[in-house]
Amino acid sequence: MLVGSSGRNAGKTVAACALIRAFKGRFPVTALKATVAGRAGGCHRGRTDCGACSFSPDYVLEEEFDSLSGKDTARLLAAGAARVFWLRASHSCLPGGFRAFLEKVPPGSLILGESNSLREAVRPGCFIMLKNSSEKIKESALRVAGLADITVENKGAITEEAAESLASRLIIGKDRAGRLSVRPRETGRA
Repeated sequence: MLVGSSGRNAGKTVAACALIRAFKGRFPVTALKATVAGRAGGCHRGRTDCGACSFSPDYVLEEEFDSLSGKDTARLLAAGAARVFWLRASHSCLPGGFRAFLEKVPPGSLILGESNSLREAVRPGCFIMLKNSSEKIKESALRVAGLADITVENKGAITEEAAESLASRLIIGKDRAGRLSVRPRETGRA
């Protein structure tokens, strides 16, 4: 399953953490935060201290081990994910970085991703879009919003309670190969 959002601070990590807490007792959860970085002209965030744009040559895939670092990946780990990774890649290298991530996912693990751009490279069983109607919509969100299986609309960031209710809208099963799959009970807006 994959969580995206219309803009910064819409609650992707809050929603991802709530989903991890909801499912960690039934399945090991492996989480991935994917960041498109390294655009020509420097950092797309206008910062030099976050580390998102420091990679070479195609992508960097790092595992998070410190649940107290304060980073989004640390929050996913603290929520109960068995393993958490941060993928930083140029847009064209996302598929290769994602394949490298899949090699690290243990069998029987539920995969939860956090990214808009990753939706252009993979087809998850369920894509959840958080839509913050009080902010300007990011370009990456505009490209993938129509692909959402579930759209959650809020004025401001998603609340913890709304994020927790997302789990009840999902069905988790196994495919023929024994891999876990996630799909929505129904599609639409909340």
